[in-house]
Amino acid sequence: MRVRYFLAFWLFVLSGVAFLDRTNISIAGLQISNEYGLGNQRLGWVFSAFLIGYAGFQLPAGWLAARFGPRRVLTFGVMSWGVATALTALLPSGIPFVVVLLIGIRFILGAGESVIYPAANQFVARWVPMNERGFINGLIFAGVGAGSGLTPPMLTWLITHHGWRAAFWFSALIGFAVGAVWWLLARDTPEEQPGLDPRELKEIRDGLSFGTMNSPAAENHSGETKISWRAIFHRRDLPALMVGYFSFGYVAWIYFSWFFLYMAQVRGFDLKSSAQYAMLPFLSMTVCCLAGGVLSDRLTGKYGLRLGRCGLAAVALIFTAIFLVLGSQVHSPRLAGVILACGAGALYLSQSSFWSVSVDIAGRSSGVFSSMVNMGGQIGGAVTASLTPWIAQRYGWNTSFSVSAILAMIGAICWMTVHPEHPLDDEVPAV
Repeated sequence: MRVRYFLAFWLFVLSGVAFLDRTNISIAGLQISNEYGLGNQRLGWVFSAFLIGYAGFQLPAGWLAARFGPRRVLTFGVMSWGVATALTALLPSGIPFVVVLLIGIRFILGAGESVIYPAANQFVARWVPMNERGFINGLIFAGVGAGSGLTPPMLTWLITHHGWRAAFWFSALIGFAVGAVWWLLARDTPEEQPGLDPRELKEIRDGLSFGTMNSPAAENHSGETKISWRAIFHRRDLPALMVGYFSFGYVAWIYFSWFFLYMAQVRGFDLKSSAQYAMLPFLSMTVCCLAGGVLSDRLTGKYGLRLGRCGLAAVALIFTAIFLVLGSQVHSPRLAGVILACGAGALYLSQSSFWSVSVDIAGRSSGVFSSMVNMGGQIGGAVTASLTPWIAQRYGWNTSFSVSAILAMIGAICWMTVHPEHPLDDEVPAV
């Protein structure tokens, strides 16, 4: 096995644990809300707190990943997730100001998790040849679906038999374990990796799309990457990617925050059935994320970056909008669950494109560039965490899904203005 494939697989594992830590509260939401008397609106504030911390620390996370490398930054981040998750489990019943404490803890968790995907994107820029980026990003983000898909049945069993706090202790321990493995086995660049086959090193170097200015050799002896700030902020398609990922995040977090409760409260499933049907969107995400990455690489190789990255993402978001509207309108609860799961899969066909195109455009500055794109997605998630129950309460859940479908269409339009075939100008001095 190529070393880069194993490290990419471990990023898949880290991605899965990240979503285990961030979605466990939605599975335990009913029990937590009942114990502390929160209700859906205040529970939505707690959901949003994570995303505000996550979005607010994206740019610092991208800079840290470029400055200190993905190995150290990701290890520190994973350990912080474990601490924040354990703190949630330690909150006793009847404690005053519990809403404020939960909001603070989830904000800290969000800030800690902000490093994972900018650091992973920095890894892709340094380790992954151009013709493998769609697949590798698809693998990394398949962890989103895997982690979120395994969360409902696994944590439901723990909550049923041992209470909701056991689910949080389990999440924390898993985080500490996978973070330790990453620290022991990963290195920031292929040149630093012990025992790396010289043939793989040559394969990596030959496959990087950017030239000597963007290669690991352009980094100083401390491992710091010079960032092309001026070129990044002059990039015209950066706002389009941020708006597109805002739309993506808004739709995705309906599934992460509210789909389990929607199936229980609106479609009438019991806790066990809700957990089973809540798995479907995330299994669909996992399969389609991998498929989207492979398809993106193949289309790029045959037709170029514009169609391979942008065309695929635009079409996927159009289908997402169609499935969201259809799934919310059908009367059969089971059929609704299946159709909405197809919407989640269509959405994640575009996931790899957002991150692959960030490397295609930004090269050595991809950690910072992708963190800004990701900021848009997490703001979208923070908005949906609180806005979706508000819309549902006043206008019904059909309207909530219709709003998300409109945003998916806006995301598709944004992709039509992105040009990954024109990377950042290496002649612009890094500052």
